[in-house]
Amino acid sequence: PYVVCDKETFDDEVLLYFKEEDIRREGKRLIEEKIPVQIAKVDANQMLHFYGNLYTMGVNAIQVHVGEEQKMIQLTEFVRRKDPEESKNGKVWVENPELHLTMLYYMQDLRRQPNQEITPELKEEIGAHFTKGRYIVPLPEEGNGIPLVKLKSGDIFQPIFTDVIEFQRFNREKKFRPVVVDALKLAQVLPEEAKGIVLNPLGVNMPLTVQKVKKQPEAPVQKPVSVEAQIDAAIREVQAEAGRE
Repeated sequence: PYVVCDKETFDDEVLLYFKEEDIRREGKRLIEEKIPVQIAKVDANQMLHFYGNLYTMGVNAIQVHVGEEQKMIQLTEFVRRKDPEESKNGKVWVENPELHLTMLYYMQDLRRQPNQEITPELKEEIGAHFTKGRYIVPLPEEGNGIPLVKLKSGDIFQPIFTDVIEFQRFNREKKFRPVVVDALKLAQVLPEEAKGIVLNPLGVNMPLTVQKVKKQPEAPVQKPVSVEAQIDAAIREVQAEAGRE
């Protein structure tokens, strides 16, 4: 969903409307401001899943519109979930809300202004969130190989996911199983033909070019991938994609 940051409270919000004419009017206004958006309907039986997905995106509030009235509601006021630490039951919990939210804002701005330069502050923020995370890599349920995706540029990237919800969107046909990999080990599982990784290809669809590092005989553990190099390459790739869109 389209995310906005409240100028007064700094809440990260999504926009929710109950009447179609209201959201069409707002959608038209945003498009006139050169903010590319689409209108999506969420059925009643999908609402709980939708709200739960906001947690994994780092969104903490909903801006509700009913006619001329508007109210901001905290997500925790009406949708609560168990503490992830209590829900693990021996399983690995994968979730990167800070990175996901930062990518959402960046990709929104980039699609609005494809030629803009990323600020050093944002580059540092993406790098900090990325390197401390762990991600889901899909592997086939049967056979060998790693699934790959081809971008419009023709370059091949390996899909990885910030959370299980994004993985499930990719795995609707149940062909893949999830494997959890720390950020600094992603270069070790990258196929030779892949230029890098693409985060949440059915969501933010953000590519990061990964510099492959060969193992040294005296050092069996690979050196960490340069985050600065990844982000610089990613910006060029994303700008090219946004220009083509």
